[in-house]
Amino acid sequence: MSVLDRFEITTAECHQRYGDIEVGTEIGQTAAVAGRIMLRRVQGKLTFATLQDATGRIQLFAPTKTTPDYDDFCGLSLGDWVRVSGEVMKTRKGELSIKVAQWELLASARRSFPDKWHGLADPDTRFRQRYVDLWVTEQARQTFQMRSKMMSLTRRWLEERRFIEVETPVFHPVPGGALARPFVTHHNALDMTLFLRVAPELYLKRLVVGGIERVYEIARVFRNEGISTRHNPEFTILELYWAYADYRAIMELLEELVVHLAVELRGTTKLSYGGRELDLTPPWPRVRFIDLLTTHSGLDVNLNTPLEDLRSHCVDREILVEDRWGPGKLLLELYEKTTEPELWGPVFVCDYPKEVSPLAQEHRDHPGWVERFEAILAGRELANAFSELTDPDEQRIRFEDQAAELAAGDAEAMALDHDYLRALEVGLPPTGGLGIGMDRLVMLLADVPSIRDVILFPTLRPECPQSSE
Repeated sequence: MSVLDRFEITTAECHQRYGDIEVGTEIGQTAAVAGRIMLRRVQGKLTFATLQDATGRIQLFAPTKTTPDYDDFCGLSLGDWVRVSGEVMKTRKGELSIKVAQWELLASARRSFPDKWHGLADPDTRFRQRYVDLWVTEQARQTFQMRSKMMSLTRRWLEERRFIEVETPVFHPVPGGALARPFVTHHNALDMTLFLRVAPELYLKRLVVGGIERVYEIARVFRNEGISTRHNPEFTILELYWAYADYRAIMELLEELVVHLAVELRGTTKLSYGGRELDLTPPWPRVRFIDLLTTHSGLDVNLNTPLEDLRSHCVDREILVEDRWGPGKLLLELYEKTTEPELWGPVFVCDYPKEVSPLAQEHRDHPGWVERFEAILAGRELANAFSELTDPDEQRIRFEDQAAELAAGDAEAMALDHDYLRALEVGLPPTGGLGIGMDRLVMLLADVPSIRDVILFPTLRPECPQSSE
């Protein structure tokens, strides 16, 4: 008998097959289940227990006369793994049960296990001990099941539109693809410095150069930055690139994908997040960055506004200003201080300053701006997208500007990537690119407040003192 043959049925299958039997009856059919003991109550010569597996729960009905090693069964601890077989029945109170005829202890829980009445109340303990949290917190199980299904749905949706999934390097010789501080490591055999990727963008666009016209990766990326309810140093991003498309086409694609996932996972486009309504019904508003900034800040500013005036506006709002910042960076700082916190969405914030968008194509109608959008949903950035910069000469100038920022102390600036420039010289067709924060999308669809709720093992401060407790 194989290992798989031993576990004949899940608790969910048991309820599905036998849930309709009459109250107070035994049906003469035997089932075997395996899982953890989550509740147990001894009533003299009869013991009831609740067994839970990955699919749900079922009651165990254990009379002393027919249950082997009855005293040992009564002594099982919460969390013990057992295999039980016996006749399927429904008690007089209408509880579908398995009448224990055989049982086997598979593994003991040597640490105390929370019961369903108390669970894990401390969030930090929940995140550190996810192996316990998943048993005692129903929402945690549902959230991670939703996450898995969302990833699967996303892949199928993209494949139906002829996008090809690929895998690109995690170790990068040159950090790039996003304005973010990288983690640094060293490869001993090659005696070279490497960086954990902050984004897969530059490798994916190399593949478009190579003729893969619709390409995507669901990538784990790493950014050496702060931790918050929205940020974890290690997170998951979907990046895709679509030859012959621009950022307008990407807006439509993003709308369609998010709506598809909402309908499949929540059954509607009208969601509630944190108790506030969020209607995903397309089309989402498209509003220029500068128009939103003017409306929410009350300032009449633009790229042509004198630098001293922009700096003064920043200082008035307690924004620390670097002398080397140009008008585009100052406008972005004002936007992030005065405007972005006021947005709920969904809304596409369109057309950013070129100065803060080193990989985006200059706008066809507005010099100094680029064809870029950020999608804001539930008050936070969900996605960032461009019409991609394809001119290698212009890209070199942008990289050199970024390298100067890096040398001046901006740890988030990009380095000059000569191989990527070589790829552009081979020829990148007009391309639309998109990056979606998949953790934030799960947060939105599952209606949970913290990114730690959607990452199985989030980055946490070490326990102090370090111990095995």
